[in-house]
Parts: sequence; structure tokens; C-alpha cells
Amino acid sequence: MHSVISSPLGQNTPYVSSYDPGLLFPISRQGSRALLGITTDLPFYGCDIWTGYELSWLNSSGKPQVAVAEFIFHCDSNFIVESKSFKLYLNSLNQTTFNSYGDVAACLTTDLSLIAGAMVKVNLQPLQESLLLANRIVEGVCLDELNVVVNTYHPDPTLLSVDAIATDNSDMQVVEKLYSHLLKSNCPVTGQPDWASIFIDYQGQKINHENLLRYIISFREHQDFHEHCVERIFVDILNRCKPDSLSVYARYTRRGGLDINPFRTTEEGAEPSVGRLLRQ
Repeated sequence: MHSVISSPLGQNTPYVSSYDPGLLFPISRQGSRALLGITTDLPFYGCDIWTGYELSWLNSSGKPQVAVAEFIFHCDSNFIVESKSFKLYLNSLNQTTFNSYGDVAACLTTDLSLIAGAMVKVNLQPLQESLLLANRIVEGVCLDELNVVVNTYHPDPTLLSVDAIATDNSDMQVVEKLYSHLLKSNCPVTGQPDWASIFIDYQGQKINHENLLRYIISFREHQDFHEHCVERIFVDILNRCKPDSLSVYARYTRRGGLDINPFRTTEEGAEPSVGRLLRQ
């Protein structure tokens, strides 16, 4: 019933401009998690942060309103929302009348929470107060200038390792913030490229930087949804490098007026520290 094959993704679909929550299409998280060996308790906390840049409706006078929206889906929800159906749903508000921003937020919260199977948090900002200045100051070490040889473009967790010196000195701990702008995966239905910057914060034995970059690049021909790619990266690093703490956060470039930014962490209550980037 909730197979991506039957979703609107990759199909010709009409754009509806009158409110229709039935346009939202859920996809179960469990199928991809089962492939990672996750069947019961999740090995992480976190959320998926979506930004909607094309949100508009009519006020009680018939005057159009525009806003930027942030939608936060907790990772323990049963379903993700297929992105094209999300765009179609948001467009269905274009000729719909609401009395206030609060009414719009309440409507979005109700519909998205119902489809996700868990409470979704919705934040609306008028365009003039929105995220006009991207947070482009990034802390940490960028891996992208490392001189590596790459020969695989499908996820290969065996590429991951800790440094030899860390293996010889198992008590040696490091705290690192690493990032790369070279993450690319592909839509599992249309094959279109999905581009992202990825941020990896951890404490534990030192992860080999060159091998981590090779691993990130190995997703280049991989087909999966953003959320599942980040969960695969998190689980592979956790299993192969065994850090004491780990956070993985990807900020994907927008498509169809939406960007998706999954965050997974071992630390309950932790939040991502990186905001909107230049490519978003």
C-alpha cells in the first residue's frame, strides 16, 4: 500500500491548488532499516529537518501570504513522507484561505503528524523574517582536499577504519568534527542526483580520514532516500569504527522547493549545530 512504486514520484501528476491532505504519501522506514539489521530498538536518536521554500496561502481578504517553513520529523516515526507528494500537498494550500499563521501551522502539524505516525513540529516564518542569511561558518576539518584514489561508487563499509596508531593505543581518544561536500546519492525511483554536505562528529579512536572520504564518495551511484542514506552511514561508522559517541548530519540541496536534512546521533537530546548552507 505504501510502496514507493505506487507513489507520485516519477509519474505525471496534476498540481492541485485547493487543500487536499490526501496527496501526502507515506513510505515505511522499516524496509530500509531491516537491511541494516535494525528490527527493534533504534541504535540512534535524531530527526529529519525539512525546509519548505514554496509555501503560500490566502488570508481572509484573499491576499496571498508566503512563508518559509521548517518541518521536524522525529526518527522514531513509522513513516517518512515521499517528497513529491509533500510538494503537491503544500501546493494544495495555494488557493486555500486561513485566518492566521497559527491556523496554517496547526493544519500542517495535524496532517503531517497523521501521515508520519508521530508528532511533527512545524515552524513558520514570514519571508522577510526567514532564513535570509545562510549559516556558512562550519567548524571542523574538511576532508575534500585529501589526495585519495577512488575506485568504488557503491556503499562499502569495509572502507572505514580507525588509524593504525589508534589500534595500537586503544585507550587513545579523540574528539573530531569532520565534514565533506562530496556526498552524492540518487533518487531510488527517478535516478536523479541528490547532492549534500555531510557532517560527522564523534569521540573515540581516531577514524582514518582518507578512508572515511572514500566511503562517503562510495555513495555516488547508490540509490536510496536521504534519510536511509544517513542511517546507513551512521550504522556503518558505528559498527566499523566503534566510537563512544557519534552524530551524522547531512544537509541536502533542495528539490521542488524542499530540502531534507537528516540527523542521527548516539546522544539523546542532541541537536545539529549547522544551519542552512550556500547550496540550499
